[in-house]
Amino acid sequence: MKVQKFKLYKIFFLFFILTGSPLAGFSQQIDATSFRNAIAQDSIQVFDVRTAAEFNTGHLDKALQADFTNKAQFQERVKYLDAQRPVYIYCLSGGRSTAAARWMRENGFKEVVEMKGGINAWKQAGLPLAGAVSLPQMSVDTFSLAIRKGQVLVDVGAAWCPPCRKMEPVLQAYLDTHKDVKLLKVDGGRDQQVMQSIKATSLPTFILYEDGREVWRKEGVSETL
Repeated sequence: MKVQKFKLYKIFFLFFILTGSPLAGFSQQIDATSFRNAIAQDSIQVFDVRTAAEFNTGHLDKALQADFTNKAQFQERVKYLDAQRPVYIYCLSGGRSTAAARWMRENGFKEVVEMKGGINAWKQAGLPLAGAVSLPQMSVDTFSLAIRKGQVLVDVGAAWCPPCRKMEPVLQAYLDTHKDVKLLKVDGGRDQQVMQSIKATSLPTFILYEDGREVWRKEGVSETL
């Protein structure tokens, strides 16, 4: 009996050394109410791994978004989360967030907490959602009219997009030093017709127009525009 206990302790010790924590890699799930209370803290990063269309039907306050079913998008956007700070993650019912949380734990994120039951459980608990989109898309004609005269910088992005958030100070610095440039924001989750017309396929995308003609464009995160 003592030999068996020693072997168990030895296995547990080796597991602790290899993982850095006896709980590393294990799922941590909490109910919707506990999730709501936890994300009230400023230090918590809230991560929605549903599609952009799902996100726009209503999401949690302060949530950032990346579609876990789009692997390239997910792996690009997740780079802009802080792996040292807690991430509270959710999807529609819990399946995608569990898979995404597992990937994140295996790739260096120290604390990833899942909402059990996802948005479905949140709604069943009678908790409020933010950001349900009811505004119409910007039309291509409206866009064309807005860029027709002068210099216009088009920012194709979204508040819920981690790399877009990263580019906010870079964008502001550009506008501060280019006073004659007007800013036109295109919503990356809503204005799909405009995005198709200008061939903007990733967030963020920045395009400078002069009298309706494209001068340059940049995609993704950079130190300058």
